[in-house]
Amino acid sequence: MVLKKTYPYYLASQPKTSKVMLDVLDKYSGKVATRVAVPDAKVTEKAIAAAVKATKPMRDFKPWARQAVLQHCARRFEERRDELAEALCIEAGKPIKDAAGEVTRLVETFRIAAEESVRINGETFNMELASRLDGYHGYTRRVPLGPVSFITPFNFPLNLVAHKVAPAIAAGCPFVLKPSEKTPIGALIIGEILTETDLPKGAFSILPIDGKHAAPLVEDERFHLLSFTGGQIGWDLKARAGRKKVTLELGGNAACIVDADQASKLDHVVQRLIFGAFYQSGQSCIGVQRIYAHADIYDALKRKLVAATKKLKAGDPKDKNVFLGPMIDEAAAERLHGWILDAKKAGGKILCGGKRNGNMLDATLMENVPNDAKANREEAFGPFALLAPFKKFDEAIAQVNNSDYGLQAGIFTDSLAHAMQAWDQLEQGGVVVNDIPSFRVDNMPYGGIKLSGLGREGIRYAIEDMTEIRLMVMRES
Repeated sequence: MVLKKTYPYYLASQPKTSKVMLDVLDKYSGKVATRVAVPDAKVTEKAIAAAVKATKPMRDFKPWARQAVLQHCARRFEERRDELAEALCIEAGKPIKDAAGEVTRLVETFRIAAEESVRINGETFNMELASRLDGYHGYTRRVPLGPVSFITPFNFPLNLVAHKVAPAIAAGCPFVLKPSEKTPIGALIIGEILTETDLPKGAFSILPIDGKHAAPLVEDERFHLLSFTGGQIGWDLKARAGRKKVTLELGGNAACIVDADQASKLDHVVQRLIFGAFYQSGQSCIGVQRIYAHADIYDALKRKLVAATKKLKAGDPKDKNVFLGPMIDEAAAERLHGWILDAKKAGGKILCGGKRNGNMLDATLMENVPNDAKANREEAFGPFALLAPFKKFDEAIAQVNNSDYGLQAGIFTDSLAHAMQAWDQLEQGGVVVNDIPSFRVDNMPYGGIKLSGLGREGIRYAIEDMTEIRLMVMRES
């Protein structure tokens, strides 16, 4: 498949062209793959006004109709599966196997939203708490917030968009979306498919603008919610957002504990750790960055991890045998490579990898990385993981918690007591037992604490954020 020569943006549910075009690069070759129409500031204002105007039509758009829209999208994504995967492979540099997996999750996310769209329920509750309240009854329902704004990152250009767009449709909220200007194609194909539906006019706009021109999506008080996925700039956006509700998913430096009782299962553990650390070149908020292994199995785990890492094939992500593709750009690869070299200077040992060629960075494992090194403290967001031993389980818990981030953590253990202790004591939004922290199913509550953000995604939880409770009290006449 060859990408279209140009792609429109979407204003008030309609495709639009522009004299100003954005070059979208093939992340492996560095060549221009396609061009995208870029709207100006006046278009952003029109998009917001259209969303406001669509508030009542979207609120009145019946649950069965919202469900039909979401079901249509899921069907069309399935029909265009190969096109979506190849586009993702080109614009994000994501190995084609990973790209195909993301398309699967895109379909599943819209299917889950279709199911949830017809069960946004309220409750009936007892108000007769004293004799003076005889005859009073309470009822609640959830109603759409109104216009909402979304800003999404480059690393999951389909599914992270889906996790905002699908619940907005299910909830009945018109939206304006700013996808990453590095990877806008997936979002624009989603927009193309949305134009095939019966959504009310103005229900959505998709604007591939850069961050400098996205201020209205953050600051305009006509939006009732801002949902942002990205880096630590999210805290600044929250401070500028005013009275609107804000949800933030701001990444992490995910850790995984391997307990002493895993000696007979190391091959499986290694397979999962390799995937978690290096899939899509480590550019995942819940990619495995820190591995803590019990001292009794540390050396064996290290040998197996290094051997497996050295076998990973790197190269053109369009090759089905390639596991490790490019990082999003050379600046990102150069940043992480610098952290690796700094950690080495500070006493860290490179076990394998550690070299860079343009935006291709080797899958890298290190040990003895100082606690204050950026490769330990910050979000690597690339093909990098460090190893460290522990002797007591309490020590492992403390090592994981010694972080400014708290998105998800993993633990491999046969001990129910240790699993429950991890769930109780790890300062994380989620704890995954007997798998990597990179595990995610699209209906689960997903989000973090500390610098990792606030609020939760996962369709039902996002719908709750995009709706508010309305109470009715009825007194018997």
